[in-house]
Amino acid sequence: MRGSVDGLASALPIGELLPAVFAEDELAQRFVEGLDKVMAPILVVLDNLDAYFTPALAPLDHTRCLGGWVGAETDGGEPEDRLRRAVAAAARLHRIRGTREGLAEAVRLGFGVLPEIDESGAAGWSSKPLGPVPGAVRPHLTVTLRLPRPTAADRHRLDALVAAARPAHMPYTTEVIATDVTTDTTTLDITTEGNPPS
Repeated sequence: MRGSVDGLASALPIGELLPAVFAEDELAQRFVEGLDKVMAPILVVLDNLDAYFTPALAPLDHTRCLGGWVGAETDGGEPEDRLRRAVAAAARLHRIRGTREGLAEAVRLGFGVLPEIDESGAAGWSSKPLGPVPGAVRPHLTVTLRLPRPTAADRHRLDALVAAARPAHMPYTTEVIATDVTTDTTTLDITTEGNPPS
């Protein structure tokens, strides 16, 4: 929330704009000085308005607001640098939503780690008609995320990200696997399954 800032001088003092008859009037000058204190933060915001719409420069609370405006996949608990990157990338992610690249990028922005994605679809080409159809008969998507110290919140966050960024028709499974950073061994496996709405 923007508010008054102690000691902030107005870029455009009202006292200097008054007619000459009030320039020497101490009461009038003190009165408009009070208005200057109220108006100074507004003028500073207006002078720097473009910065409020640039995720790298905007105040943190306004960046969260921007995230809501652009539909960034954020939950409010991510670190500031990850939040700013997610808000900056939101428009691009909307263009590639529902693709493997879009899903991988949404998870990377949410966790800072690229996921492993296994999907049932495939593409093929044959010079002869009625060749075999590539891919699995039933569509399915599996997203695996390896984190050093996963929590139940990470599992829920991954599930929400995949549900939002996957192709709408695709049933999916998410896995959060803990890896020991020193030996790179698996220590925990948390799996959830999601299906498209029927």
